[in-house]
Amino acid sequence: MAEPGTVYLVGAGPGAPDLITLRGARLLAAAEIVFHDALVHPGTLELATRAEKILVGKRCGRHSTAQRFINKRLVDAARAHRIVVRLKGGDPMLFGRAHEEISALRVAGITCEVVPGVTSALAASADLGISLTQRGVSRSVVFVTPRVGDGEARRNDWAAAVAAVDTAVIYMGAHEADKVASVLLDRGLAPGLPVVAVESASLPESSYTALTLAELPRIAETRRVGPVVLLLGDVYAAALAACLPLPLAAALGT
Repeated sequence: MAEPGTVYLVGAGPGAPDLITLRGARLLAAAEIVFHDALVHPGTLELATRAEKILVGKRCGRHSTAQRFINKRLVDAARAHRIVVRLKGGDPMLFGRAHEEISALRVAGITCEVVPGVTSALAASADLGISLTQRGVSRSVVFVTPRVGDGEARRNDWAAAVAAVDTAVIYMGAHEADKVASVLLDRGLAPGLPVVAVESASLPESSYTALTLAELPRIAETRRVGPVVLLLGDVYAAALAACLPLPLAAALGT
């Protein structure tokens, strides 16, 4: 029996196809089969010129492929192909359930490697031109998500992490912005804390909404199509006027 192939967990980056790493692009070009997330840009998939492409993505509120099924597909694919790519949005090791896939592959005796990618927090910061850290303002950053997976036993005290740092990035929180605001206000964060919601970071259609923590539930009024990341902290206070001149009403499309 032939030796199984290798599964590469590749970070596709935040959206723009040209933000994938050179290593990731080379692996896509060589891949025989690619299992990709729903938010991977079509232009990125075009790099996999000779591969079979299988959508196994997850999006909030929509039908998605069960993780255990994805794990099995990866194992089965490695037993039939030499180069298997699991293409994940952003970076595989940040809110990408990479650990579950790596564990399943190791148990099955399949070699796997991880290729990092640019995460949306960094792309959003680049789009805004505002650093996550600034001398005298922010020396600590945290990436959190309020989302709790099915069957997840451990308590997700994401709000404590946000309250303890200077700058916070909240993934997968825009769809429950009212709850996020309520929880953080209950934790004692200031109602006037600056917040920027960035949609489709790194893409030409990227847009933002600048508001305060107390106003955060208003992002429900926006017509969101792409993924949204929330950035909170005083680093945005002084920079809003200079770097983000768009009025809130215009950003909300009202």
